[in-house]
Amino acid sequence: MRRFATLFVGLLLLVSTAGVAPATAASAQTTDVQCTFPVTLTDATGTEITLEERPERVVTTNPSAAQTMWGIGGRDQVVGLTQYASYLEGADSRANVSAGFGVNVEKVVGANPDLVIAPNASAGDVQALRDAGLKVYHLPAATSVEDISEKTTTVGRLTGNCEGAAEANAWMNANVDAVENASAEAGENPEVLYAMGGGYVAADGTFIDALFETVGADNVAARDHTGYPQLSDEVLLQLDPEVLVVTEGMTGLVNQEPYASTTAGQTNSTVVLQTRDLNQPAPRSVVHAVHNLSSQLYPERYDEGSYVPRSAVTTGTDNSTASPTETGASPSASTSAAEPDANSPASTTGGDGPGFTAVATLLAIVAAAAMARGRE
Repeated sequence: MRRFATLFVGLLLLVSTAGVAPATAASAQTTDVQCTFPVTLTDATGTEITLEERPERVVTTNPSAAQTMWGIGGRDQVVGLTQYASYLEGADSRANVSAGFGVNVEKVVGANPDLVIAPNASAGDVQALRDAGLKVYHLPAATSVEDISEKTTTVGRLTGNCEGAAEANAWMNANVDAVENASAEAGENPEVLYAMGGGYVAADGTFIDALFETVGADNVAARDHTGYPQLSDEVLLQLDPEVLVVTEGMTGLVNQEPYASTTAGQTNSTVVLQTRDLNQPAPRSVVHAVHNLSSQLYPERYDEGSYVPRSAVTTGTDNSTASPTETGASPSASTSAAEPDANSPASTTGGDGPGFTAVATLLAIVAAAAMARGRE
């Protein structure tokens, strides 16, 4: 059992940027940002990174960074990414720098990047990439919507996409506000638990817990636990969630013990979310997750009209403020009001694809094996 549990934790940490390490990096300023070069920023390792000019060739070592580059209008700069970002439109034309659940240093070097953006989950690759002579900016962990906003601003500043970053944050924050208003009107706080199999859950101090808080859900695991602990069957029964939150590869958990004996199991109450929305802290993941959570937790109260499309927000001149436009369209928006919004939670254009499907399947297998061995 211990061997399987160790593998599970390793896989979880490798595929997720929602770590619990302290955010020590100095992010780009959120007011009066001017996308001029040279620019010097300090990353999560305390290293000052100076870019003399706008990087034209960028490699992302984790899908959250790739998703962010797509979201801020920097996709054309990306020349390399990992296999877990393959769902992004046009990703197949970029170099695949994956090596298992990490990156292949030689492949990254071969992409000849001006800048490598390495989120928290890629911490183990940073020094090797630097030793190979590459300029690497290591992003801190994101455990809140505010963290994601800061990271998006930082990536925008590093890559010369400040306005795009401001637009992405404006869109994310507008949807967070809309969902928070809807959940406040619901007048209830459903008790939820995100179960990953093998007893692992998401507790306090995680990106997932922040999503629950946003939609007005009470994460029962966050009361006495932090990070991603492995809890015993007895503790899970004591937590007794009303709703079990699972990803597409783990829907059968609600019928397995100990979950089957909880209120969620007895009432067959589950919320199913895409794995990548919970493991890739970036604006689009936030928007998808909070709307899908809200629509499933409050089906009678959720209003599909509460979704704010990217085309319906505009930013202030200082790249830090945002407000919905009266006309629902913005000249600088990535999509027009007349076009389908590829970022919509209900959209299949550019939003669906392999993503973390393979990882979710592997995690499910490992978790199932761990639970099976635990019953032997």
